[in-house]
Order: sequence, then C-alpha cells, then structure tokens
Amino acid sequence: MNLQSGTYYWASTLPEVPSYPALTTNVTCDVAIIGGGSSGAQCAYYLAGSGLDVAVLEKGTVGSGSTSANTAIIQYSGEKMFTSLVHTFGEEYVARHLKLLKQAIDDIETASRRAPIDCEFQRRDTLYAASCAEDVERLRTEYEYIREHGIEIDFWTQAQIEQAYPFSREAAIYSYQDGELNPFRFTHGILQYAAAQGVQVYEHTEVNGHHYDRELQRMIIRTKKGHEVSARYVIFAAGYENIEIRNEKQASFVSTYTVTTEPVADLSSWYKRTLLWETARPYIYIRTTADNRVIIGGLDENTNIPEDRDSKLLHKKDQLITEFNRRFPGITVKPEYYSAAFYGGIVDGVPMIGKYDDYPSSYFLLAYGDNGTVYSQLLSRIIVQEITEGHSPDLAMYLQNRPLLVKH
Repeated sequence: MNLQSGTYYWASTLPEVPSYPALTTNVTCDVAIIGGGSSGAQCAYYLAGSGLDVAVLEKGTVGSGSTSANTAIIQYSGEKMFTSLVHTFGEEYVARHLKLLKQAIDDIETASRRAPIDCEFQRRDTLYAASCAEDVERLRTEYEYIREHGIEIDFWTQAQIEQAYPFSREAAIYSYQDGELNPFRFTHGILQYAAAQGVQVYEHTEVNGHHYDRELQRMIIRTKKGHEVSARYVIFAAGYENIEIRNEKQASFVSTYTVTTEPVADLSSWYKRTLLWETARPYIYIRTTADNRVIIGGLDENTNIPEDRDSKLLHKKDQLITEFNRRFPGITVKPEYYSAAFYGGIVDGVPMIGKYDDYPSSYFLLAYGDNGTVYSQLLSRIIVQEITEGHSPDLAMYLQNRPLLVKH
C-alpha cells in the first residue's frame, strides 16, 4: 500500500535507532501483534508485565510506516464535534467517549515518562477557532457541551484572540492540557519499555497468511519467509494497511499534506505555543516541535490515488507556508521536510475495533481519524483489557456494529 511520499522529520530526531531481529523460527505465544508502528507499540505497552507471552511482528522497521508521517497532535476534540456525535450515538455514549479520550491523553503522558527514550511529550493548550462568522454559534454550543462535562475550557472573543495572537478570528474555544509529542521516539520508547519486560519484537517479518486451528483454538500466522506464529489472540495493529488484510467498509481515505520547517529563532509572538486548528473544512493545523520547528498540516484532498496525491505536494507545501505566514507574519519560516500521505477516517467519526467471524480471536485496531495517537491509546487499552481480564465494558462502544441512533 503506497501510504505516503516526501521527506520526513521525525526519524532524523533519533539517529541511533533501536533494532530488533527478524523471526527465524516458529513461535508460540499468547498474543501476536501485527505491526510495529505506534498502534502496535501502544498495545505492547499495555501488555508489558501482564504475564502473557507477546510477540510483535513488523514487516519493515519499527515506526517506518504512517508513524513517520504522524503529526502527533494530542487532543480530545476531533473533526466531528461532540455535539454532532450526540445525534449519532446519544448523550450517555458521547459522555463516556469524552472521558475515555481524556484518560487516553493521561495514559500517553504516563507512557512517555516510563519510556527509556525522551518522547518529547509536552502539555499544550489548544485554540480551536471559528473560520467564519457562521461557525461561531456551533462553536459556542460545543464549548458549552464540553464545559458541562467538567472539563476546563474557555470561550474566547475576537478581542481576546487579537490580544494574544497576531491574527484575528471571530471566536474560538480555548482548551487546556492537550499535548504534543514525537511519534517516532514515542513508538521506539514504549516498545523498548515493553521489550525490557519480555515482549518479543521482530523486524523484517512480513505476515502473508493465516488460518484458525479450531482444535488448538489458536490463530496460526504465516510469515513471508515460511515461519509460523501460533497465538491465542492476534491484534492487527498495522495502521492503514489493516484494510488490505481485512476490508472495513466504514473506513474511508483522503490525502493530506504536511510541512516541517527549519528551526525558528524566535517564537515569542506565538502565545504559549498553543496547538492551532479551525472549523474550516479542509482545515489547517499547526504545532511546534521540541527543537523549535513548526509543523503545518492539512489542506486535505478527496483522492486516494497515490499519483494524484503526490502530484499536488509541491503546490500544497507552498500553500501551507502561505497559510502560516497569514497567521504569523512576524515569524520567518523555511520548509525543510514536506510530505503527502493518505489519511483515514471512520464515517461516523469514532475510531473502531473490528471483530470478525472470519478472524476468530482477533482484533483489528482501526484508530483512524484526526486524533490517531489518542484513539490508538484508547483502543489499545480496551483490547488489552478484553484479553487480560476477559471483558472490557467499553468494547461494545467501538466495535464495527456499535449501536447508532442515526444510520450512516
């Protein structure tokens, strides 16, 4: 699957990358995790110390897929507002979903602190701005909904925005205690943490088949080099490549673009280095990095054809820089890395765990959407709870057949 193209910043931040051997023999384990990106690492993190035998199978090298293109903005709010999700799922569901998202952010921070590698996790506030006057009222309604659920949040007027920033917007939600991190270092860090507690990690181990042994009640995973992994449970955490293993009709893909600048000498005009995004669709999102770079992303295109996606990259790079300059005319930026990538979502706006009859004892982790790292932490925790405790009360919320008030 041609997921992305361009040049990538994150891998350059970890010159001495931990490496793992390829699988060279048959293996029996309790849990096999397919995929060594952030989703697979997050599953391994929760399974570490569980007493179960766990094996992670990565077809290339750890963190070399979509993780390298992840902008890792850590937020609980997403592209589809909670007030919109209420119409689809109901109030009780969305209130629980919101609580789990907040918990996932706390878990990401804890995991980052436990990792032997600095994951560059930093709490950041977020400015979610109305892109036009018509969006102010629904932004205010969203603010009131979130505040009613006990979360610290403010609604900023145009005057407040202009006082803090060198740009103006009609209104904005100002939220606290979101975050940012380095997804490449995070993935390697928490996988090292898991490996130190006995999780087996195999690179250059591509899976090309499976069958279920009903007598043994085990999934038998075959690798491209002819070895077998016998597992009681399998977690498919291969990111967007999960769709090539088992199609999910509720997943959809567009193309998105990202620019990472050279380090910036002076970011003092950027209030608290807040995360920035907006109500426009397609939207722009902006963050900083630990070494004072700026990441600008968005301007999505409704195409899932790699050649079409890639043909727009240079133009999108220039557009993203222009959009940043409109917001921060006093900050000079020069693009150093820029990329185009597929970006997946679930049609109803909530991430998904796939459990299918043709894949017994298996879970497909589909953390698709704008908050992929947060979604992945949330779903990983639920899947591991289901495996280790025999039941997760939250699993049904995220299954592919979850109950909807409104059918899509």
